[in-house]
Order: sequence, then structure tokens, then C-alpha cells
Amino acid sequence: MDLAGETNSLISTVASFSSSSSSVSSIDTSLDCDSPRGGDVDHELLHTAVSSSVSVSVSSSSSASIHRVLSLIRSEDLDSRLFAAKEIRRLTKTSHRCRRHFSQAVEPLVSMLRFDSPESHHEAALLALLNLAVKDEKNKVSIIEAGALEPIINFLQSNSPTLQEYASASLLTLSASANNKPIIGANGVIPLLVKVIKHGSPQAKADAVMALSNLSTLPDNLSMILATKPLSPILNLLKSSKKSSKTSEKCCSLIESLIVSGEEARTGLVSDEGGVLAVVEVLENGSLQAREHAVGVLLTLCQSDRNKYREPILREGVIPGLLELTVQGTSKSRTKAQRLLCLLRDSESPRSEVQPDTIENIVSSLISHIDGDDQSGKAKKMLAEMVQVSMEKSLRHLQERASTLVRP
Repeated sequence: MDLAGETNSLISTVASFSSSSSSVSSIDTSLDCDSPRGGDVDHELLHTAVSSSVSVSVSSSSSASIHRVLSLIRSEDLDSRLFAAKEIRRLTKTSHRCRRHFSQAVEPLVSMLRFDSPESHHEAALLALLNLAVKDEKNKVSIIEAGALEPIINFLQSNSPTLQEYASASLLTLSASANNKPIIGANGVIPLLVKVIKHGSPQAKADAVMALSNLSTLPDNLSMILATKPLSPILNLLKSSKKSSKTSEKCCSLIESLIVSGEEARTGLVSDEGGVLAVVEVLENGSLQAREHAVGVLLTLCQSDRNKYREPILREGVIPGLLELTVQGTSKSRTKAQRLLCLLRDSESPRSEVQPDTIENIVSSLISHIDGDDQSGKAKKMLAEMVQVSMEKSLRHLQERASTLVRP
């Protein structure tokens, strides 16, 4: 059978075992973030002859068709390789078993990235590799070992927003591997990711900051991140992002790492218009992990120089959110919130109509009970009292802040 005939035969047989092409989310809840999209970044029809309504699980009878896909991805015919790349992407979208079956496709897919071929071929290969890498440590390592990093770096600098997005998503997933982190960091990716955070599309920015967060857990990489002075673009992204999003969580994680490392970053955070406020908003509305990073940022500020940073934090109406965190946060965030409250409560600044000693007494009483058996009762009651007496001041302050930021 000739190559065209084999392709047509494959189109017929692959539908008998393909899984549906519906979009799924596969967020890694570990410290490192994997692709939140599982490589599924569009809903294109992968082949006119493949029915989109087929939804049958892969079984042992599919092995022949898998071998045919692998045969096509290794062929010299570019159209056949394009079709095979799309099929690999589709079939690995939801199935870890398929990712294992198609691990042999890594090298031919990486070779597609190097060809001087149409952009659609590069996109298909990137998406197939992205899906192969999601939740699969072996494939992540194999993709880097096969030489994918160089073309991905080139795509990260592409004038094509689509290629740049796919490259950012690929780096996000590949950087979730501890084995890949030093390799990626040593190849000049970090300044490029910071540039994407500054100028990329919204999706590319989100993926780039999550990739940077993954890389930052390696000390050598964190030093390179600090050298790029990324605080301002990260803060800008945080301000524009939904505070409960994964993007905000990773922004706060990076900010926490940066301000721990030096006074320049701490000064930069406070001097940035709305910077501390954005962190406070995450503390109030973020995910549990994001709130833990946000309170860590504020605690690090206050511990580094209490007299210098206490007032900038208090001005943003942080107290109600901190008190809520002492009751409803993670174990780490509860401890951090208690420590920060202790540092903030001795402020001599007037606090609206509420007397400072009233606030201090409530805070002190809450802290003294927070670890007791009656946490769910007394602590929550005191939290409600604190929120009630502080909310008027906080809301008025936020209204004033909003009015100053309005542009004619």
C-alpha cells in the first residue's frame, strides 16, 4: 500500500478508538505548575474524515492504528506528518496511556520544529509535544533531550502571537520537571520569559509567569530572574489578573521570592502605584495557596523594616483580610497572619472613628484564642466584630484610591 493509501486507511481505523476532542483542564496542584490547558488551546477540526462525535476508549485493538500513526509521523511526506501530529495531539489530550504509547513520537515531532515548514506544521508539532508532556515526567525529559529547547526559544521570540503562546505553554509544562529546570535556565530563557510578561498576549503572559515561577525554585535560576528586574511587569500582570486565578497565585509566589532576596525589590513593591494594594486584594480574594503567598509578601516586608513598611500595608485596609485568614487560611497562612497582625497592631496612626486600642484589643483577643478549642465559635465572632468596625474605613480608603486612579 502506498503512503496516501496508508493515510486514508488510518483515517478510517483511527476513528474506531479515538477519544472525544472536548477541552479538558489538567492543572497540577503541586508546587510546580504544569500546563493548565493540557495542550488544548483551540477547537480546530483535526481531519475532515474523522468524526468529532466518536468517543470510544482506547483498547488493545488500537495498537495497529497507533503503529500507523507512528509510521506516518516518521515519514518524509510533510502532509502525512502534519496529520499524524494532529492525531497525536488529539489522542493524548485526555489519556495518560496514549502519552505512553506515543512517547516514541517525541523525536520526529521535535524534528518537525526544526524544518523550514509552514507555521501550521510548527503549531501542530508544538501542541502534540505539549500534550505528550502534560503529567508525564519521562516525556518532559525526553522532549528536552531530543533538542526541542532551541526551536521553542526561537518561537518564543516569534512575531506570531500564536507560536509565542504555544512556546510559552510548552515552557510552562517542561519547566515543571526538576530535571529540566537547570537546562532551561542555562539556555537564556529567563530574560525572554520576562519580555513576554511585558509585551505578550494575555495567555502568553499567564503561561510565562507560571513558567518563571517553576524555574524560580532553583537558586541559580532565581538569581538570573532577579538580574532581569522583573518586579514591575509581574506587578502589572497581577493588577490586571483575576485575584482568584492561578496567574495571581504564581505572581504572588514570585513576588514573595523576590522580596525575600533583597531590599531593592521590597522598595520597588511599595513605591509601585497600587502594588501593595494588589497583594492585599489577593490576600482577600485569592485561592488558599495564593493567600498564603500574599500574606508571606506582607510579612516579609514588615519583618524587614517594621517602621518603614507598616504604614504602607495598613493604608491598604489589610486588617479584615488578615483576621479572616487567621480563621480560614492554611496552617502556614494562619501563622503568618498572626505574626503580621502582631507587627501591625502597635501602629500609632489614627484609624478612622475606631480607637486604636479597640482594634488592638480585638486583634490580641483573637490571636489568644485562635489556637484554642473554641476557634470556630469565639474566633469567628470576634472576626465578625473586627470586620464590622473596620469595614467603613477600608471601603472609604478604597473609594479614595479608586478616585485617584481614574483617568480623564
